[in-house]
Amino acid sequence: MPGERFCFSAMPAVWRVLLLLVCVWLPTQAQGALIISQSDAVTQKVEVYSVTVDCTVASRFAHTVMTSSALNKASSPQEIFFKVELPKTAFITNFSMEIESQIYVGAVKEKEKAKQQYEKAVSSGQTAGLVKASGRKMEKFSVSVNIAAKSNVTFILTYEELLQRKLGQYEILTRVKPNKLVQNFQIVADIYEPQGIAFVDAYGTFLSNDLLPLVEKTVTDTKAHISFTPTVDQQRKCPGCDGTLIDGDFIIKYDVNWTKSLGDIQIVNGYFVHFFAPPDLPSVPKNVVFVIDRSGSMSGTKIQQTREALRAIIKDLDEADYFTLIKFDDTIIAWKDSLTKATKENKAQAMQYVKKIEAKGGTNINAAVLRAVSMLLKDKQDKTIPERSVNMIILLTDGMPNVGETNLQKIQENARKAISGKMSLFCLGFGNDVDYSFLDVMAKQNKGLARRIYVASDATVQLQGFYEEVASPLLSEVDLRYPDNTVDFLTTNHFSQLFNGSEIVVAGRLSDKNLDNVMVEVVGKGPEEDFRVQGQASAVNWDVIYPEQEYIFGDFTERLWAYITIQQLLEKSETDTQQDKDNAMATAGEISLRYSFVTPLTSMVVTKPETEDNPGNLLIADKLTEVDGDPHFLIELPEREDSLCFNINEKPGTIFNLVRDPTSGIFVNGQIIGKKNVAPDGTVSTYFGRFGIVHQALGVRLEVTTEYISVSQDSKGVKLLWSDTSSLKGPNMDLKMSKNCSLTVTLRDSVKFMVVRHTKVWKKRHYQQDYLGFYTLDGHLLSPAVHGLLGQFYHGIEFEVGEWRPGEVPEKQEATMYVKGQALNVTRHWQRDFSRDVKNGESLPCWFVHSNGTGLIDGSASDYIVPGLFKTARVS
Repeated sequence: MPGERFCFSAMPAVWRVLLLLVCVWLPTQAQGALIISQSDAVTQKVEVYSVTVDCTVASRFAHTVMTSSALNKASSPQEIFFKVELPKTAFITNFSMEIESQIYVGAVKEKEKAKQQYEKAVSSGQTAGLVKASGRKMEKFSVSVNIAAKSNVTFILTYEELLQRKLGQYEILTRVKPNKLVQNFQIVADIYEPQGIAFVDAYGTFLSNDLLPLVEKTVTDTKAHISFTPTVDQQRKCPGCDGTLIDGDFIIKYDVNWTKSLGDIQIVNGYFVHFFAPPDLPSVPKNVVFVIDRSGSMSGTKIQQTREALRAIIKDLDEADYFTLIKFDDTIIAWKDSLTKATKENKAQAMQYVKKIEAKGGTNINAAVLRAVSMLLKDKQDKTIPERSVNMIILLTDGMPNVGETNLQKIQENARKAISGKMSLFCLGFGNDVDYSFLDVMAKQNKGLARRIYVASDATVQLQGFYEEVASPLLSEVDLRYPDNTVDFLTTNHFSQLFNGSEIVVAGRLSDKNLDNVMVEVVGKGPEEDFRVQGQASAVNWDVIYPEQEYIFGDFTERLWAYITIQQLLEKSETDTQQDKDNAMATAGEISLRYSFVTPLTSMVVTKPETEDNPGNLLIADKLTEVDGDPHFLIELPEREDSLCFNINEKPGTIFNLVRDPTSGIFVNGQIIGKKNVAPDGTVSTYFGRFGIVHQALGVRLEVTTEYISVSQDSKGVKLLWSDTSSLKGPNMDLKMSKNCSLTVTLRDSVKFMVVRHTKVWKKRHYQQDYLGFYTLDGHLLSPAVHGLLGQFYHGIEFEVGEWRPGEVPEKQEATMYVKGQALNVTRHWQRDFSRDVKNGESLPCWFVHSNGTGLIDGSASDYIVPGLFKTARVS
């Protein structure tokens, strides 16, 4: 359906209670990462004079402290922002703010108790909330605080994670975007690896030849120190200018020495961690079936990138491997009836076959997966593939099943029953239309893993990168065994496979805290014979290895054990029975609280004392709340990787209040227009065709239609056409017109808007429809009092979705949503998102609330009708 969405970013004002509602997702790839950025709202009145990143790694367990200090140079209070991105695999362990020598430290609480504190703050006139949005590997952390004139603030964020080994190396990535010159800018990393350091590389995507010498690196046998500390002049883009060169990724890669077939074991204060990645093992032959979605939604760039990636993957197959291809839409077609040896000739034929794969038809995932399973089982039974080999299915799909079996739970059940632990299923979800959680669970149920492939120019590289991780299995059915009478509280110690370049990590607690050694045995299946090694591991004396170093950061082996245990319990809760899930969640929650980890089961609360000048401060994270053509409203909830949506059905000419903020004096109203052609049954499709934007304090009024833009201030006005490509600058407002029919409006010390005009053309019917999209790019001054059809969601919304069931339309599942004390029937929909790609858009999944959003919005839709485009009073 044609349409454009509205994007309103909910930004912080000021507050007293800060609730960190942090949703940590299970790893797709593990790496250390940080982003430091300064909001556009921070003007010359605020100086960020210090940004430091201090990362300490002890046996792969990374402890990162990010600190940023700023000064309000103005003679009035200013809002200061602290924005970072951290890995999805990381757990926040501390957040604190230091304001005028007063330190406010966060406390981790059980989520329900934190919610009660949140509700208590709201009921007393305050609002609290912080969430994180998600990207490929990262989650955003964003806070702000109102700082008095001539005062300082220091933000300190601490998080911990286990670095995972991929393709023979560990990676720490720091994305730096300070936007301005910083007086004290420093990135420091200290790596402590008693096992021995094989190599360390450090570089930056933004580093010029002049800056390269500033990366200092000192490496000994067991320790590495890396630092990057440019002066202000060295940060400049050019002599005397204020622009900064520092804009990109600072990357540290390293690996450890692997000389022992038993692996490396660290024992500290009664806890141990075992790293296993034996050197010089030959690869186990693999039997792989590539199951490729070629349904209509894969057309265009997706299928082209898939073909490119497949050709490269097939070319790299080892001659000892066996493989075949299955392409599917509503029909299932195999390249060959059985798997074939990866000879040069067979690979060349397969690459020619891949070139001819075209996208069309529906999506029958169930039949495609079952066909792959049956082929592998038959070839195994017929002994046409090696006896000692690894069987795997790699499924690539971009959509929901809509042909054959469409019930997701039934598909998972069918796959699990057919596979019966005899092979691994890896699932790749291409784009945003796919139900990633469905693929994730199905993969984990069958000894595999899932990965989201993002629709981007590097999708081919993403696909190849995933395959490289699983291309060389070294062992299968690996067990790491420890004496029952000496070890308890063990993390997962059985693994379906070990791939080249990765490692297995097991942690546990020793029954006797004073025990300084433990017997270890590792067994697995190799390409020709079983692998078996055993030995005794002894505690390493860190004081001897690092004599001048205080203990790195507490009992890291114990915290690493807790970290792994929580991650595995959260993963276990996705695939187990309800009783097992409840037990796993309860245990994970208890460990999260004990070790002060912010996980999906806990929240961090920072309480700031009330002052006479500042009775209550609000802090919420950036969120997107949108409305699309017809008009469809979309509320993005990035911390849950989900969205809510609803329609408003009203006759053309109706004007709705979208945003109403009496504190700042900002109002946004939108008027519905009807589609030019009326359907035979009299149905009229509707869009937004006019917006009225008012800033009362600045005396600014904008009228934006599909034909023109009218701007007035203090009885003076100007009219612009969409064909204009001009810019207007004034004391209170800037306007910028772009040739892609977009208008950017920046109000002084306030929000920034963008309006886009879209034109939908129906060539066969010889008519077109113009309509508008509206985006709030920077809404940090919107107050806690903001409301409206969209504004009411700026403070977030609590809800749960359960009782999934088949819908009337097979590809649209239904469920029950519990929100605002009500149980609502909701349907799984997909909504077009045009914020990043104005021309084509992308689809986002959302839970659709029926009946004009009844139960989700406050009151009814008619409550938001206003009598005029610039009227603030609602129609009675």
